[in-house]
Amino acid sequence: MLVPAKVIVSIVMIFAASLTHAQPLDKVSFGTNWVAQAEHGGFYQALADGTYRKYGLDVTIVQGGPNVNNRLLLSVGKIAFFMSANTLQSFDAVEQKVPIVPVAAIFQKEPQVLIAHPGQGIEKFEDLKQLTLFVSREGVASYFQWLKADYGFDERRVKPYTFNPQPFLADKRSAMQGYITSEPFAIERQAGFTPRQFLLADQGFDAYSTLIETRRDLIAKRSDLVQRFVDASIIGWYNYLYRDNRAANALIRKHNPEMPEALLAYAVTAMKLHGIVDSGDAGKLGIGAMTDARMKSFFDKMVRAGVVKATLDWRQAYTTQFVNRRVGIDLLPKN
Repeated sequence: MLVPAKVIVSIVMIFAASLTHAQPLDKVSFGTNWVAQAEHGGFYQALADGTYRKYGLDVTIVQGGPNVNNRLLLSVGKIAFFMSANTLQSFDAVEQKVPIVPVAAIFQKEPQVLIAHPGQGIEKFEDLKQLTLFVSREGVASYFQWLKADYGFDERRVKPYTFNPQPFLADKRSAMQGYITSEPFAIERQAGFTPRQFLLADQGFDAYSTLIETRRDLIAKRSDLVQRFVDASIIGWYNYLYRDNRAANALIRKHNPEMPEALLAYAVTAMKLHGIVDSGDAGKLGIGAMTDARMKSFFDKMVRAGVVKATLDWRQAYTTQFVNRRVGIDLLPKN
């Protein structure tokens, strides 16, 4: 008895689908640079809603923290991917000849902000120069050098920031560093006022932030795996920001039980309001976008500020091989 061609095609398609489904998932470990929070939300979303599994990945998120060095674990091959803080770490990897490289920039804007008291005549960014500034040691070595070079800030006005807001709260003629997604929330809760906020990215500090890094050998050997992880993470970020993110937030709070639900909601709102994830080039190229022009712009600023050597080969500090493909851009709200 002859079997109709349509039936044969259907059987072949079902068999192929069953084989694909039966294929084992690639186990992947992804290290963050701090404990679970909304700033990691898209990665948790892709894990919680099954996006990683759809891309053939069995992902384990390895939390960072004060006593965890996940970037070192990446460089020695213990994990496959790492969430780095900003582009300066990428430049440092080139300088130190560490064979790791960013493959996607999830945050188009670094969330670093300077916070001031209301009612003190601080209306524009330059007004901050008249205040005492609480800045961390890392901040003084990085973005504050840019503030000195491009805006004329005075390092003599700086006092150490120890991630305790009390000195700032006690001195109305001071400003404090923070992340726009968290410290303003804490100040509103503790002190009962909404602080003045100045996002450094909106003043020209155009570093990428929350980058996905991997090893160069993994790119050479398993570029398909890198592409799948990047694409799934990007889709996770669109869904976290613009779809139902309750399962992701539940997973974040499971990993970090001290994280308040109210702070998660505040951070998501802040990321959307200030275009932390999907502004600039990401608007046309998709989340994760990186461009030569943007990297060169930031490199030039850091050279001018004396943070990075002019001889550094900045083109080795990133690759656009896996981004700028408009992956997931159709998930943006239509209105």
